[in-house]
Amino acid sequence: MTVDLDAQVRAADPDRWLSSRFVADEQKRADLIALYAFEAELLAIPTRVTQPMLAEMRYTWWAEQMDGVFANNPRVGHPVLEALTAAVARHGLDRAPFDALIEAHIGRVHGEPHDLDAFYVSPMQVAARMLAGEEYDAAVAEAGRLWALSQTGRGDEARALRSVANAGLGKLPAGAFPAAAHAVLAGFDHPEPVKRLRLLWAVLRGRI
Repeated sequence: MTVDLDAQVRAADPDRWLSSRFVADEQKRADLIALYAFEAELLAIPTRVTQPMLAEMRYTWWAEQMDGVFANNPRVGHPVLEALTAAVARHGLDRAPFDALIEAHIGRVHGEPHDLDAFYVSPMQVAARMLAGEEYDAAVAEAGRLWALSQTGRGDEARALRSVANAGLGKLPAGAFPAAAHAVLAGFDHPEPVKRLRLLWAVLRGRI
C-alpha cells in the first residue's frame, strides 16, 4: 500500500507543512516531510491508546526501529521508516535527537512536563541541517523555543521571545529558513490556510 506522507503531514501538522512548500529542492522537501511524518506518528500514539504503559510499548517499538534507521536497514514496507532512513543517510544526521524525542514522549505519557528542547528545538535544528548543514543550530534555537512556547499555551512568553528569535533567524540563509519559518506564525491569529500561507510568504520575503 502506498502512503502519501505529504498528505499525512498536511493533515497532522499544517503549519510545518506550509513551511515545507518553500523548499525549492524536491528531494530536500521530501526529506523534511519524512522527518515531520515521523514526528506525527509519535504525536498520534496517545490518541490511539489510553493507557500509559501501552503507549510506552509503542514508543519502545519506535526506539528499537531507530537501530535500523541509523544502520540504513529500515523495516521493509514501513513508508515512514523507509523515508526517514533515506533522509538520515543522505544528510548524515545524528541519532541523539531522535532518541531524545522518543524518550520525551514516553515521559509525557507518564505525566512529566514537556521537554521543550527535545520536542521542539532539536527537531527544528535537524530540519535546518537537512536544508543547509549543521552550522545553523544556534541560529534556530530561539525560534525553536518560540515555537515550543506557542504550542504549549505560553503565548505571552512566546511573544516576548519573538525579537530574539527573529534576530537568530536573520542569520539563516534563505535555503534554510523554511525549517523555522512556522515559528514566526506564533501569536498570529490566521486560522485559514490561505492566510497562513500568505503570511509565511511575507515571512520568507521580509523576515518579519
